[in-house]
Amino acid sequence: MKKKIKKSSSENKLSKQGLKNIFDAFTKLKILIIGDVMIDTYLFGTVSRISPEAPVPVVSIRKKESRLGGAANVALNVQAMGATPILCSVIGADSEGDVFLDLLREQNLSQKGILKSRKRITTKKTRIIGNNHQMIRIDDEVDMDISKEETSQLLLRISTLIKHDQIDAIIFEDYDKGLITPKLIQQIIKISRKKGIPTIVDPKKKNFMHYKGVDMFKPNLKELKEGLKIEFNHYKLKELNKITNEFRGDQKIGTLLITLSELGIYINTDEKQVIIPAHIRRIADVSGAGDTVVSIAALCLALNLSPIVMATLANLAGGLVCEYVGVVPINKKQLLQEALNTGIAK
Repeated sequence: MKKKIKKSSSENKLSKQGLKNIFDAFTKLKILIIGDVMIDTYLFGTVSRISPEAPVPVVSIRKKESRLGGAANVALNVQAMGATPILCSVIGADSEGDVFLDLLREQNLSQKGILKSRKRITTKKTRIIGNNHQMIRIDDEVDMDISKEETSQLLLRISTLIKHDQIDAIIFEDYDKGLITPKLIQQIIKISRKKGIPTIVDPKKKNFMHYKGVDMFKPNLKELKEGLKIEFNHYKLKELNKITNEFRGDQKIGTLLITLSELGIYINTDEKQVIIPAHIRRIADVSGAGDTVVSIAALCLALNLSPIVMATLANLAGGLVCEYVGVVPINKKQLLQEALNTGIAK
């Protein structure tokens, strides 16, 4: 196992050099990412008139671009921090699947965890951007669960990767597209416990209650309320603590990390239940912010960093990517500079 960074007796004793050392340590990590992948296609253009055919804007396309999306965007964020991501997923045996593999090659990302299926299509989300604002999104996808045979094939591939690679953390990136099933979850958690590999989940509604025993669970507020099927006043910290303490205890989750949009990020552990406020940003697009948050949190989890440092860095990273149009990975240098400027390091 790689050497982890020891937790400080006081979260406030982290020096600026210590923070830089953390960012250097990220480069030694290898993160396994299991989840739904997709292609994010962007049509960028300008809007200057309304269509005579219907009361809708006419977008004159100036540029087309395809990017890696879904769990693949998590891989890009992990890679952007200098770590090595290994992406595990199932794509369609179609032209979009070929495009997806080409995009992986362009980004120097490994394909060894990717399986092709003739029973599925590769998920593609097309966003039309007019005057730097998203006008509409078109989704081409299926969300049925992968077959038992495909689940077994994927489990075998993941088990082999864990056996032969030194994995420091495992991310479940669930987009409810059918890749992640209860059987897959149970088997991977079992393997990770045996190997001592920490697990972190970015959940969606369908499998929300199936991640019992993971080390970290990272929903956003909407996903938490939908998953628990309850409404509560999240502005009241006492009420938020009560709900999350019960859920974390019932599910035997080590750390609960909840993104609260403009309010910031909430962390719940045995020792800490606190909200870290968001920083003031010029928000251009919130797409992909959750991917960035879970990526940074997973790297921090792999290094055994304190909950406050982990939540602070993840919170900063999620806010930074919202300043850009479209789904983009975090900039490591920018995040380090932002972290140095926040006062987290003395």
